[in-house]
Amino acid sequence: MKGRRRRGVVACAVAGLMVFSALPLAIAGDVSYQVANGTREAYALPFVGLDENELQRFRRGRALFRQVWIVAPARDDTVDGLGPLYNRLTCIACHPNNGRGRAPDGPDERMLSMLVRLSVAGKDVHGGPRPHPVYGEQLNEEGIPGVPGEGRAALSWQAHSVELAGGERVILRKPVVRFRELGYGELDAVMVSPRVGPPVHGLGLLDAVLDEELEAIAREPKPDGVRGKVNRVWSLSAQRVVAGRFGLKANMPDLRQQIAGAMLGDLGITSSLFSQQNCTASQVACRAAPDGGQPELSDSQLDDIEFYFAHLAVPSRRHVGTPEVARGEALFASAGCAHCHRPTLRTGAHPRFPRLSDKVIAAYTDLLVHDMGEGLADGRPDFDAGGREWRTPPLWGIGLTERVNDHSEFLHDGRARNLTEAILWHGGEAQTARDRFARLLPADREAVLAFLRSL
Repeated sequence: MKGRRRRGVVACAVAGLMVFSALPLAIAGDVSYQVANGTREAYALPFVGLDENELQRFRRGRALFRQVWIVAPARDDTVDGLGPLYNRLTCIACHPNNGRGRAPDGPDERMLSMLVRLSVAGKDVHGGPRPHPVYGEQLNEEGIPGVPGEGRAALSWQAHSVELAGGERVILRKPVVRFRELGYGELDAVMVSPRVGPPVHGLGLLDAVLDEELEAIAREPKPDGVRGKVNRVWSLSAQRVVAGRFGLKANMPDLRQQIAGAMLGDLGITSSLFSQQNCTASQVACRAAPDGGQPELSDSQLDDIEFYFAHLAVPSRRHVGTPEVARGEALFASAGCAHCHRPTLRTGAHPRFPRLSDKVIAAYTDLLVHDMGEGLADGRPDFDAGGREWRTPPLWGIGLTERVNDHSEFLHDGRARNLTEAILWHGGEAQTARDRFARLLPADREAVLAFLRSL
């Protein structure tokens, strides 16, 4: 099979739990995708060893990622076409410093790096979410001159407390979304899912993991009621159903489609993959607005942005040799966290970016979707992912979140204000692992957190 390499089986005993992983032994030491950098720029650096031509492509993609898009028609027609409906003027606004967005503190604060997905009951022609007939798949708060924005999403919080071993009490919060200033009538019978912008480093390596690898991981027997499945999604380029891997519910099949979908949904910028403006039939002014060409994002620009994302390096780990971090890593495994946050994945042969090929990557994800319980449910299906199911997020680089983004909010909607809260929200297939963490003595819980901060 294309992309396959001869594998060896490596076993390591961690705190009494035997963990087996299939590693291509000849390439297990390849860490060219990592950079030793703990600054605010830790998520924004290229792979080590790119040649000058590759660095130029990387810089062009970076410029487009940071570009402020403008309304058409404009003198510079290479970066016009914003909207007609949109959320932000730049990609980096939702991924500050290539990192994680955050949720508003209350209903009077605007969503600056967060959006709200919308859908109604049923599926579209390819099995994905069915868009709201008036507001579409995403609430676009802004409109260009002459086009009313769709409205405002106001976020408030409901809180409850939980008690951990040793008597520590933790306050957990859950978001409630209400809509204001709606520009196109009431939002009736709609399913709502608030999402913060996720980090974007290491995406090319996740793109290079073979579908067959994900299917094999899904078939592996797992303890503690953990299952996990591949979300089967529609590929625009292949014109068939394939394994999903990007998006918070793994609803996108590859990096290129993920980028093009975000350009349309967040900025209103069309591409050869998404050629129609993000206007519904009842949004008359939106449909009549000028565009920035057909498409607004050229294939060469999309190539450059894809190259940029594909070659964003991952920060290397820190404090690995300290006893507390080593103990925390063992406790992380023995609690069962590694059943989903799988320490390693293998990439296959990438057809266009050879630097991504044939690597063992320490992403701490299985890229599968799991039932995470009612507490985290958004009730909004997305292809085969149900309303309680979410993709396992990669953990690499998570320890630098506060350094890069000046906050420590986690989970799909930013409800967790630190790593402890994020763990305590785990339910469903992760309930057993969550409960083991909650029962740890305070010093052991801190060791687990020290391990996560080392990633």
